[in-house]
Amino acid sequence: MQELSYLKINPLDNVAVALVDLEAGFEAVVDGKSVILKEDIGRGHKFAIEDIAEKSNIIKYGAPIGHATCGIAQGEWVHTRNIKTNLSGVIEYSYTPEIPEDKSIKPVPEFMGYRRPNGDVGIRNELWIIPAVGCVNKTAELLAKRFNVTRDGVAGAYAFTHPYGCSQMGDDHATTRAILANLVHHPNAAGVLVVALGCENNTLDDFKKEIGEIDQNKVRYMVVQQEEDEISKGLELLTELEAYAATFKREPIPVSELRVGLKCGGSDGLSGITANPLVGSFSDRIIAYGGTSVLTEVPEMFGAETLLMARCENENIFDDCVAMINGFKDYFISHNQVVYENPSPGNKAGGISTLEEKSLGCTQKGGAAKVVDVLKYTDRLDKKGLNLMAGPGNDMVAVTALTAAGAHIILFTTGRGTPLGAPAPTMKIATNSALASFKKNWIDFNAGVLVEGTSMEKATDDLMQLIIDVASGKETVGERNGYREIAIFKDGVTL
Repeated sequence: MQELSYLKINPLDNVAVALVDLEAGFEAVVDGKSVILKEDIGRGHKFAIEDIAEKSNIIKYGAPIGHATCGIAQGEWVHTRNIKTNLSGVIEYSYTPEIPEDKSIKPVPEFMGYRRPNGDVGIRNELWIIPAVGCVNKTAELLAKRFNVTRDGVAGAYAFTHPYGCSQMGDDHATTRAILANLVHHPNAAGVLVVALGCENNTLDDFKKEIGEIDQNKVRYMVVQQEEDEISKGLELLTELEAYAATFKREPIPVSELRVGLKCGGSDGLSGITANPLVGSFSDRIIAYGGTSVLTEVPEMFGAETLLMARCENENIFDDCVAMINGFKDYFISHNQVVYENPSPGNKAGGISTLEEKSLGCTQKGGAAKVVDVLKYTDRLDKKGLNLMAGPGNDMVAVTALTAAGAHIILFTTGRGTPLGAPAPTMKIATNSALASFKKNWIDFNAGVLVEGTSMEKATDDLMQLIIDVASGKETVGERNGYREIAIFKDGVTL
């Protein structure tokens, strides 16, 4: 396959996308017709392949991404200067299912993971330190630092700090407790040290109730106000957890037990052409093996939500999907914010003009499988297959939510680049080769090869093998660099 310089994605489209920087006067031949560019078109940006009348729809991915605010001539740049969203407020939806057939694949490949006593599986065997309240963040960080220093540079404990656990009310307080409790349950953590202050709203007794039933060998608790020397005590407890973690050894596990989170950030004009479709192809593959994927970022489903709704397995799941979509719109409206104030400046610089365009590209990460469940923000994954989860587009909040839901690994597509990492291994997949080459210290996989001659099947095979390697212990670039953080969704007041 020859490397492409421009692409018409869908036969219905009236725009094409520049895959490299194109100069004015360049001749593009689209559907056998010559299109002469009237101006420079940057990589990832769109140009009209026919004359488009004012108020007519701009079609990309075979669907409207907005309408022309003025007449657009063939060969002109199509962007925020001459396109506007078609989207508005809360919508009534009807269930018109187009449910794809299940496609199972045998045999199922294996990775080397850790089988936990409750039957769950981890792909890491780490110690996590969870502060019950932000007041003990530095204590948690100091414990991790001092514990790891004694291990010849091999990090064994990770502190996940946050500003909450006190001075919150109602849903915010409940949300903080639930997300932190879900992290305690995560199977990538062989042992967890919960560090409390002693006078916070998230009391240790309440937090234990939120955690519920759990392997008592896995968890230790410490209230620092009750310890004369909390550092010495914390190191003692971490040493006990380390001994327990050492009892686990890697063993062959079918990939049907993998749970993979799907996220994108810093999209560009190639996101919906390379990285997101590739992740969608992988998602379909892992589901065909009997595994699980989960897609979040509800605001970046706006404009493409009906495609997901049509794939809902039944009408109850459809109703949950509608509630998730319109619930997030109501959240925006309740704060007097514009529902469709998206994409970001970085997205626009990369060639994305409207939220529909971004969403139609973003939702491709979910592939073509049926939707088997819709999760609330603090839910944990329960069903194998493609899951949707309520959550914002914010990168740190979203990857934290995916981890808390039980994702073993997160696939993070990016056209702009970012170093962030969740508690779960976070693989960065570049949309273009320039980013992958420039930011080797951020990027794990280059999806840009899809416009350079590599087939989708070959790229999916390569990505699958890398994920199996990571699940078996290979560090992501972010893990090697120590990028691990959490952020928790907040809606209400702070006392």
